[in-house]
Amino acid sequence: MKANQFQNKILHHLNSYKEYLQNCLFLLCLLLLPAFQTLNAQGETKIEILNSEYMEYDRNIGSGVVKYVGDVAFKQENMMLYCDSAWLYSEENIVLAYDSVHIIQGDTLHLYGDRLRYSGDTKLAEVRRNVTLIDKETILTTDYLDFDLEKNVGYYEHEGHLVNGDNILDSKKGYYYTRSKTVYFMDSVIIVNPDYTIYADTLQYHTETEVAYFLGPTEIISPDNYIYCENGWYDTKNNVSQFNENAYLESSGQYLRGDSLYYERDKGMGMAFDQVELYDSANQIILRGNYAIYYENPEYAMLCDSTLLIQISDKDSLFVHADTLTSGTDSSGIYKILQAYYRVKIFSGDLQGKCDSLVFLEQDSVFQLTGEPVIWSKNYQLTATDIDVHMANGEPDYIDLANSAFIISRFDSIRYTQVKGRDMKGFFKEGELTHLDVKGNGQTIYFAADESQLIGVNKAESSNIAIYFAEGELDRINMISSPTAILYPPFDLSLEELFLSGFLWLEDHRPGKMEEIFDWID
Repeated sequence: MKANQFQNKILHHLNSYKEYLQNCLFLLCLLLLPAFQTLNAQGETKIEILNSEYMEYDRNIGSGVVKYVGDVAFKQENMMLYCDSAWLYSEENIVLAYDSVHIIQGDTLHLYGDRLRYSGDTKLAEVRRNVTLIDKETILTTDYLDFDLEKNVGYYEHEGHLVNGDNILDSKKGYYYTRSKTVYFMDSVIIVNPDYTIYADTLQYHTETEVAYFLGPTEIISPDNYIYCENGWYDTKNNVSQFNENAYLESSGQYLRGDSLYYERDKGMGMAFDQVELYDSANQIILRGNYAIYYENPEYAMLCDSTLLIQISDKDSLFVHADTLTSGTDSSGIYKILQAYYRVKIFSGDLQGKCDSLVFLEQDSVFQLTGEPVIWSKNYQLTATDIDVHMANGEPDYIDLANSAFIISRFDSIRYTQVKGRDMKGFFKEGELTHLDVKGNGQTIYFAADESQLIGVNKAESSNIAIYFAEGELDRINMISSPTAILYPPFDLSLEELFLSGFLWLEDHRPGKMEEIFDWID
């Protein structure tokens, strides 16, 4: 009986102890629950094997190292990895995968290759040989790619080839940010598009907007034009671009240069800002300004703000300034028409001028001046309602003065040699006026002198007059039709009688050097 009582007492104590242990374990679980949750969270970063046809384990290779072969599949969070065979280093959380490697992350990213080293801790996939990265509509191929699956950044340094829309991009090095859809290409960058090819040193490309940003010397070559810049961007989808730093565009024998160029390829339209220069190689003409707009078809350009037209000549270049310059073609689309309007001034070594509007016709090589035009040639001032200066080999050949033609030269401080008529035609040789024909209503005042001594004032009239010059000075005058002439003693005429009606001396407006064409006197 006593034995049974002792046994019952032992069982009672054991049950109490068991209950005590259960309570302690429960309390311990409550205390350790956060730690278990942390360990569980850390465990989620471990690479999990999902499938293989068979596996091998060799303790001599390393602790926890398993080889999987055949239809192998791994998983880590939202990343899936497939391959033909792989070694899983579970302690290091690393996979070495071989053949038919395929990584899938999310809904859009696919990464293929022949070999892979993947670290589950750093999320770095080092893919080698026949590498292909597919991100929506973008395909990147290379033989070397490191891809950070956590930061969504890929890097290659042994040449990469990217296809996006109509664009094919190649470079020796590159970074691909799949999250922002941005690729940085470096070293020997080439973009091939059906309409053009881009060569660059460094380039940033957005795969969704298809905008390329130039970060160094860049060339854009197409059948229609050539573009160079060192900074800027190109919207390849909409064919709109901005070029900066030493930027210029060359098209059909012309080039447009400026600190900044804006270009719409589909419209064939460009705009240039600051230190703009448009060069026409066929006609050896340069147009300059601080703002320009240019159209390729039909060919047209307009420049304003500090404009300058230069007709280049080996002997004596011609410079023209105006508020606005335009360049276009005639109705045939072959010959150039240049226009300068408002406050036009002209300078060359042999010829200077001033007017309100000027037109240069390439077909005839003629400058047409209207709006109170005046031309200075050596010692002579020529005015008329309209003046046409015909050029040959970049120099004045002959000049037409239509309506109220007037030529003046200074004889002394108060006297001026004058010829007036309805129309005149003057001829040049080596930049000097040699012969002048007056047609209709000719009138002259010139002074007879003997060794600089004034001996008389000759006033003459004739329907037509021929005037000849020698070494820049009046040599002789021929009255051709119904002449009348009177030689007056030197001081018989009053000061007013020494001037023909309409006389206007404009020497103060004459530019003495090229820089003075930017000065204007009202």
